[in-house]
Amino acid sequence: MQSTAVPAPARTLLSEQVALPILFILLGSLFATWAARIPALRDALQLNAAEVGLVLLCSGIGAVLSFPLASWLVSRHGARRAALWSGMLALALVPCLALAPRQGWLMLAMFGMGAGASCFDVAINAIGAEVERAAGRSIMSLLHAWFCLGTFGGALLGSAMAGLQVTPLLHFSVLCGAFALPLWLSYRALPADRIDPDQERKHFMLPHGALVTLGLIAFCGAMIEGSIGDWSGIYLTDHLGAAAGVAPLGFAVFSGVMLLARLVGDPLKDRFGARPILVVGAAIATAGVVLVIAAPQLALAFAGFALLGVGVAAVFPFIFSAAGKEGPNALAGVATMGYSGGLIGPPVIGFLAHGMGLQVALGFIGVLTLMVMLAAGKARLLD
Repeated sequence: MQSTAVPAPARTLLSEQVALPILFILLGSLFATWAARIPALRDALQLNAAEVGLVLLCSGIGAVLSFPLASWLVSRHGARRAALWSGMLALALVPCLALAPRQGWLMLAMFGMGAGASCFDVAINAIGAEVERAAGRSIMSLLHAWFCLGTFGGALLGSAMAGLQVTPLLHFSVLCGAFALPLWLSYRALPADRIDPDQERKHFMLPHGALVTLGLIAFCGAMIEGSIGDWSGIYLTDHLGAAAGVAPLGFAVFSGVMLLARLVGDPLKDRFGARPILVVGAAIATAGVVLVIAAPQLALAFAGFALLGVGVAAVFPFIFSAAGKEGPNALAGVATMGYSGGLIGPPVIGFLAHGMGLQVALGFIGVLTLMVMLAAGKARLLD
């Protein structure tokens, strides 16, 4: 998929070892930046919970519909070029979220950003899977730890921006400007793409056989992460009375603890295997859901989000690592099921919240953690 040739000027600006973590940090920052300002954009457009759910649904639709494109881009042009093109698109669309004058325009911008971010996600995970195969040891959890660093930093910055009453447009524009150059330098520093003719001739397809179980775990994991990212701030604001600068900290706690858990994920996987770690993690996450919805105060809710972060930390690195061994088309297929969960999860939470309240809606996440536990116990490709 890739060769070892690196443009000489890039070596003096950014090393290959730094470039890939930067791409994962960028992806995490994109997600956290949007999630941190959902309450502000909701209030600016005067949207109810169901209308917020529709906006989030558009992001998921864009993501899912883009996966055949992502698979084709990686197979035809290489993961490195696919990461550059899709990353630039996603960055350019972030400020458009704040410029949307009505719900319809916000839905359109979210569709485009969802498509760009999902293509970028597939591309950088394809690069990571190739690097892991070449290294002969587990590194995907560490790469996803860098993603968590991006979400953690993005959530903290979002909290500060909201507390200082900085407009979402200025906030999003700063993010776009700050990451454009690192994205280009990372592209230059990564090894040049080498196209595999066999992969180029294969067509994108949804997972089949043993890959279905991996896809189901990714589906549930994406529903969990997406729901927490998009609804934790609103839950803390509306249910526990958190101030605008405090509400994003729920997602920051979730992301920060997930970061720490992923730092130790690779050695734990090498010692115990992926399957038992995912099963135990799902049980911990279930306890976290119970604590969040029962918490009478912010401190206990933050503790619940911390348990959730520990519990789901291994899902995506282990699933993408297992799927990546089967090739980029398999990875894109599993990612499609995952992003389908990201598509369905936040809107489902929105509709449940609109009809039965946020506590009941967040309780649905506990059902998902139990499904991850059951599916992980049967996923033979994790061995």
